[in-house]
Amino acid sequence: MLRRLTPALHAGTAGVSLPHGAQGTRRDAHRSFDPSLVGALECSAWVAYYRRDWLAFLTAAVRVSRHVFGLSWRTTIQCSWLVLRANQLWAPANGNGVQRSRRMMERFYAIVQGLYEEPFDPASAAALEIEWWRVHRDHQLSGREGSSPELADALARLYAHVYSVPQRTVTAAAQQRALAMRHSDQWVRAGCDPSSELIDLERAALVRSYSALLAAVRQRPDNSEGTHHDRDL
Repeated sequence: MLRRLTPALHAGTAGVSLPHGAQGTRRDAHRSFDPSLVGALECSAWVAYYRRDWLAFLTAAVRVSRHVFGLSWRTTIQCSWLVLRANQLWAPANGNGVQRSRRMMERFYAIVQGLYEEPFDPASAAALEIEWWRVHRDHQLSGREGSSPELADALARLYAHVYSVPQRTVTAAAQQRALAMRHSDQWVRAGCDPSSELIDLERAALVRSYSALLAAVRQRPDNSEGTHHDRDL
């Protein structure tokens, strides 16, 4: 996933090739992805998002959905449009589009849940998605430097819910993603220079995040009961 495209789910569907290096069945394609590829694509999407280049953002969303998520062309366009609209509705800082953004992401998660027969609830996934968006925006508006444990925790809860794994197993992935956001925020405050070395740091952190996520979710759990959240953590 994009800055506002869920970081948790790499979806796929029958009839398309798996991402490079993927193993197993197409049913589990969302658990087999190339961290370097998805990290680079998502970094490009973040840059487009903050430059409000919606065409470039949509193009990146399509590439992620098609080449990383393994979706059919029809589903790729549908999901990319939902994510684009969710991002556009979220972009104003007055909060007026929050509920509409959540509904768009719920529709996105419902499509993916149906494709992969995962046990997560689309409405809950959308709520967790919007929650990390909120935490990140609060962090941005505060102007704080450094890491955000609250943001990493919100991301880990989303990962855990969607992949049905213990939250502790996806903490490293969430922490690296939060670090990538810190580099991105610094880049935005510095003026969004497309040649900035901060973009390279952002990309590297995203690749590390996806590498950690892949290690945590590669195998589908035999029994997902009780694994959505480690509430005692």
